[in-house]
Amino acid sequence: MSRLIRIGLRRGLIELRHTVTNVSDIFGYLFPVALLLGWLYLSRDDDVPGSEVSLGAYSLVSSLALMLVISGLTSTAQYLTMDREDGTLLRAKATPNGMTGYLIGKIVLVAGVMVITCVVTLAPGALMVDGLRFDVDTWVTLLWLTPLIMLALLPAGAVLGSFFQSARGAAILMLPVIALTAISGVFYAHSVLPGWVQGVSKVFPMYWMGSGLRSAFLPGEPEQRLAVAAVLGLWAVIGLALAPRILRRMARRESGSLVAARRERAMARVI
Repeated sequence: MSRLIRIGLRRGLIELRHTVTNVSDIFGYLFPVALLLGWLYLSRDDDVPGSEVSLGAYSLVSSLALMLVISGLTSTAQYLTMDREDGTLLRAKATPNGMTGYLIGKIVLVAGVMVITCVVTLAPGALMVDGLRFDVDTWVTLLWLTPLIMLALLPAGAVLGSFFQSARGAAILMLPVIALTAISGVFYAHSVLPGWVQGVSKVFPMYWMGSGLRSAFLPGEPEQRLAVAAVLGLWAVIGLALAPRILRRMARRESGSLVAARRERAMARVI
């Protein structure tokens, strides 16, 4: 098992090195960050209505949560479908424990991108806005919250990606993911939503990760950290239990003829 983990880690680090040295990938990561930093600069002197919390600080924490959700769910699903189209999954299927190593590698890749993107956003953003809290409690909270967020989102993204045949199809995940994030109180007070909407949002990890991040960075935020850890931990356990099984089942249906047919359809769309 330790050898399998080492192989998965090595694979993920190689892919991470490739993506952070690819110009088009870097532009895709940094362009949204640049837009966000521009918004933070414009709103740095405003406060959230009815609160003493800086609008810039609230927007920065909310944007970090959105970036984590998009990277963890939609990016993982799109990576999976791209590898399904080009035959990478078929090759992983042909090696012993290949699917488990593949999943570990993808978790390392996406987790690395998530951390880099958040650091690149948080470092200059914290210099632009007032009201963020950086104390011992902040760092202790992030030490347990960050791994839980990743483990709750990444396997779920892999499971969702297994239902799509192409990266273009997986792109539609962006719509329900953003909708769920919108009703989870990430961008505005959760209490203004109808009661049943609040109940639905609390089933999903977006609400809890947003709550955890706000309690880490923003002063005066209500703390419900035990509930945050419990719900995110439950999503992590379910995702890690389901993802390898679903991916192995999906891989069993893969064949050279299916990969060739997908390539032909992709070429036809390009032409």
